[in-house]
Amino acid sequence: MNNKNEHNNKYEDQVEGRNAVLELLESDRDINKIFIYDGEKHGSINKIIAIAKEKKVIINEISKAKLNQMAQTENNQGVIAIVPPYNYCEVEDILEVAKNKNEKPFILILDGIGDPHNLGSIIRTAETAGVHGIIIPKRRAATVNSTVSKVSAGAVEYMKVARVNNITDTINYLKENDVWVYGTDMNTDKYYYEEDFTCGIAIIIGSEGFGMSRLVKENCDFLVKIPMKGKITSLNASVSAGIVMYEVVKQRNK
Repeated sequence: MNNKNEHNNKYEDQVEGRNAVLELLESDRDINKIFIYDGEKHGSINKIIAIAKEKKVIINEISKAKLNQMAQTENNQGVIAIVPPYNYCEVEDILEVAKNKNEKPFILILDGIGDPHNLGSIIRTAETAGVHGIIIPKRRAATVNSTVSKVSAGAVEYMKVARVNNITDTINYLKENDVWVYGTDMNTDKYYYEEDFTCGIAIIIGSEGFGMSRLVKENCDFLVKIPMKGKITSLNASVSAGIVMYEVVKQRNK
C-alpha cells in the first residue's frame, strides 16, 4: 500500500496546518485522530495538544519524515488531523441559514473553480462577508479537501457548501425561492456597484480560464462586471469574488 495514504481510506480526509487544525478543534466537526511531529513542541502545537486532550481526541506522535509522507499540502507545520469526509449540505440548508438569521439570502455559486487554492480563498472571504452558503458543481471543479481547508484558514468549518449535479437547475430552484441571480462577466455594460444587492441574491463566479458556461450565463437574471483600468483584462477568481462580495456587505450595512 502507498505510504502516503496509509492512514487514509475513502471514508477519511485530512486537515493540515496549525491554524486549520485549531479551527477544526474549536468547531463541532468530528476528528478521528491527530498526528503530530514527535520533536520539540512550540507555541500553538501545545494549544492543539491541550484542546485535543480536553476533547478526548486521539493524538499520535510520529517522526517528521512520516508526517511529511502523509501530507497532502506543502506545509503541514507539524500537525495533521484525520477527519470524516467534508459534510456537504443541501441548497435548502443554505436558504434555511438565511431564514434563521432573518436575512435575505446571500449565496455564492462557483461555476467550475478548479484550483483548490482559489476555492479556499473564496471560502475564507465568504465566511468573513457573511455569505450564507456556497454552491459548487459535482463535476469538473475543486472539492473541499485538505488544501482548501488550509487555505481557508479553517473558515470551511463554518461555511455551508452544497455540491449539485446541475448548476442551471439550481439557479431555477433559487429563482423560485425569491433569489435574484447575478453572473460576473466582462461582456456586459453594467458595473457590479450599479446593482441593488439588498434583496435575496446569488452571485456566480465563473471558472478561472473560461468564465461562466453558456447555459449558466443565459439563466442569470443580470450580468455585472468589474471595471478594468490596466492592460490585463481579467482578475483571479478569488479576487473577483471578494470585490463583489464586499459590495454586498457595503450595501447591506448602510
